[in-house]
Amino acid sequence: MSTITVKDGTQIFYKDWGTGQPIVFHHGWPLSADDWDGQMMFFLNHGYRVIAHDRRGHGRSSQTATGNDMDTYAADVAELTKHLDLKNAIHIGHSTGGGEVARYVARYGKGRVAAAVLISAVTPGLVKSEKNPDGVPQEALDDIRKQTATHRAQYFQDFTLPFYGYNRPGAKISQGIRDNWWRQGMMGGIKAHYDCIKAFSETDFSEDLKSIDVPVFVLHGEDDQIVPFAASAPRSMKLLKHGTLKSHPGFPHGMPATHSEIINADLLEFVTGIKAKLASAA
Repeated sequence: MSTITVKDGTQIFYKDWGTGQPIVFHHGWPLSADDWDGQMMFFLNHGYRVIAHDRRGHGRSSQTATGNDMDTYAADVAELTKHLDLKNAIHIGHSTGGGEVARYVARYGKGRVAAAVLISAVTPGLVKSEKNPDGVPQEALDDIRKQTATHRAQYFQDFTLPFYGYNRPGAKISQGIRDNWWRQGMMGGIKAHYDCIKAFSETDFSEDLKSIDVPVFVLHGEDDQIVPFAASAPRSMKLLKHGTLKSHPGFPHGMPATHSEIINADLLEFVTGIKAKLASAA
């Protein structure tokens, strides 16, 4: 397995396939790099170098009891990108991974990042408040904590239903997608998963978004039951200097899996545009 050891001794697992312009994928809670397999194969076949890591405490990385916060997540990514010497990279984050992308690009991206993509992202902030009336109520987030800490195995199975919109009337359920989500979740450490709930729900990414100077593509499903559309995409767009929004009516939170052909096409169009701009500037 490919791993790096970051400053505090944590081992970070990663995949690194192919050559060409790098695309770095950042997974959601409580998953792993495997959640991007469909996108990685797609872009590998289109001539890109594809990289995805398991966030600390998740997947095959160390099951850390400390450092499970957004600042440390971004610092881990910075060490990985430096180790791999990535230049002109496009960073794509889903859900919690979108927050990780925003913080990484804002703090460490200068000279290394060409563009970013936020898919169903927790940015600019998830928890419900006066500024974010469409956010997720604190009591719902507290229940996620409680269930993760006490009934994780069953809760993770149940969580796949709203995650993929499989609780909607007439939904075509893929048991394989549900099983793969559960498999990835149970690979990670329960302490890290518990701590990450605070990181993805209570971190304010407003200043990160304001400071990003590269193009950012915001993708969101309008029937997202995990990160409500109104709480995320339009609010992020107001803060970004160079943001482009595309929303899909009826699509769920996990749309990169349930609607992979459409999402991959959206991503390819954006990525191809960024590649052309880099080529013309060279």
